[in-house]
Amino acid sequence: MRTLDRFMLLASAGLLIGAAQAGVLDDARRSETVRIGLDHVPPPYKAGMKFRTPENIATVLAEDLATQWKGKADLQPNTQDRAALKGVRPDVMLTRVDPAQTGAADLITVSTGYSAGAMAIMRTDTTIRKWEDLQGRTVCVSAGSPYVGTLSARYAAIEKVMPAPADALLALRTGQCDAAVHDDTLMKAMLKLPEWKKFSAQLAPVSRRALVLQVRGNDPADLAVARQAAAKWNDAFWANAIKKWVNNVAFEVYLDQNVPDCH
Repeated sequence: MRTLDRFMLLASAGLLIGAAQAGVLDDARRSETVRIGLDHVPPPYKAGMKFRTPENIATVLAEDLATQWKGKADLQPNTQDRAALKGVRPDVMLTRVDPAQTGAADLITVSTGYSAGAMAIMRTDTTIRKWEDLQGRTVCVSAGSPYVGTLSARYAAIEKVMPAPADALLALRTGQCDAAVHDDTLMKAMLKLPEWKKFSAQLAPVSRRALVLQVRGNDPADLAVARQAAAKWNDAFWANAIKKWVNNVAFEVYLDQNVPDCH
């Protein structure tokens, strides 16, 4: 075989191998669409609907990822067995995991810097002193919350699932619920607002989970890209994201509270 022919053959083989090993995130960039798996995908906003801040703060990261990678976020629900990561959808996944949990061998897992546990908040004159006191009491949670189902199963609470965090917190303020349960990272910031002083009774957080970014682990370049994106989620980023979430939800509650706080 002539030298030129051999060179062309090797070059073609190299291109095919490179294409076969192309990173997931490279494909996302080329398509200008980033398929992002979330534990809960909020319903799309439609004209005439009340705007509601999503329960899952991972949506903030999803939008930021799409911006960083110059594409559009295509939000998809995560599968329970995570099998979707072995196929073509989604490209990346944002999910909560036990900090002590060992990830699957075929996944790249990158910390986002966010973690939270379940925290119950109540009126300051509540008789609820411990989680077990929730037995037979009405507890509000928002749709898509990781705590849906766990409160009834673990504490025999009567769960009232509301469309969004603002709805759950509004129900607490108007006496429809004895407690509301949400991420402690967000609720601790919420309770710093003066209008929430009357509802600052709380139960210590349980079931802490870390929010992580996961990518299929078949391309080392993906790890670098994922880490580069996550590096921007520093303390300042999270302080701003949490403040914005809290202020938005508090404002939504304020706008809808047509009756005084239940006494």
